[in-house]
Amino acid sequence: MERLIVGPSWLGDAVMMGALVQRLKSADPGGRITVLTPAHLDDLVKRLPGVDATVINPFAHGALKLGERARFGRSLKGRFDEAFVLPHSWKSALVPAFAGIRRRIGFVGEARYLVLTDARPLDETALPRMVDRFCLLADPRGSTTPAQSPTPRLEADPDDTAAALARLRLDGARGVALCVGAEYGPAKRWPAAQFATLATRLAAAGYEPWLVGGPGDAPIGAEVAALAPAVRDLTGKTSMGEAIDLIAAARAVVSNDSGLMHVAAALGRPVIALYGSTSPAFTPPLSPDAVILSLNVECSPCFERVCPLGHFKCLNELSPERVWAAVEPRL
Repeated sequence: MERLIVGPSWLGDAVMMGALVQRLKSADPGGRITVLTPAHLDDLVKRLPGVDATVINPFAHGALKLGERARFGRSLKGRFDEAFVLPHSWKSALVPAFAGIRRRIGFVGEARYLVLTDARPLDETALPRMVDRFCLLADPRGSTTPAQSPTPRLEADPDDTAAALARLRLDGARGVALCVGAEYGPAKRWPAAQFATLATRLAAAGYEPWLVGGPGDAPIGAEVAALAPAVRDLTGKTSMGEAIDLIAAARAVVSNDSGLMHVAAALGRPVIALYGSTSPAFTPPLSPDAVILSLNVECSPCFERVCPLGHFKCLNELSPERVWAAVEPRL
């Protein structure tokens, strides 16, 4: 069986997709799984156990480009027997439809009955976790809960990790990764001053704090670095693959609720996950070695990008001392 998975555009969701890949591979070990993925996630998707190949999705998030999608879909004709469409948008199901894939499975959304052959209802209240929603697609139609939701895993090659550490001149034995960004918005980000205080304490204890993140995280990385000269600010200075390698090498990871938090959990690293405007009921770090810190203030979770009340209490009042108390035993 040749299967195509139309993957998500968000980093954390792409990690969660790994659980579905495991389900499908376990049911059909001889089958092949190809993931249609945005280019910026290709390095990550290739590290999900069970993924045999990737195809780069050339369409930007939100772009329709119907004619181009039709041509691209037709270029995949005859290659796949089955497709799983994970995003809920209508346009995300077009490529498998144009490719003529006989069975196209996904959840109902944006009147997708015309482009999916197996459009299923989703009770989001009954299944709050993204990983369970993805895995439900591996079960027979009519199932309401997944038979199994494996823990997502990522594979890190020791040689690649060693090369990344050497290029950046980092001490893998003492590194602690601080994932300071969160793409969704500032309401998910622990303040730079708190990260800087924690980094200074880590350095004083003999550890090497690394600020890890993508180009969009560089401004907050620079802010933390200005307050804590002992950090190595790597935000925007690594590829996705190198960021994964560095997290794999870290003794522990302190992260906002972000895609890199899920990367750290999937790599089996000790994770201290910081929650403010969001809820771990929806997007928990799926690892037995994860600690969730949340103040559970009366107005959270609000799921807003910016604090609607202006006080940002949910993360402003999460002290560096409390985070240090959680991370220090895991070093």
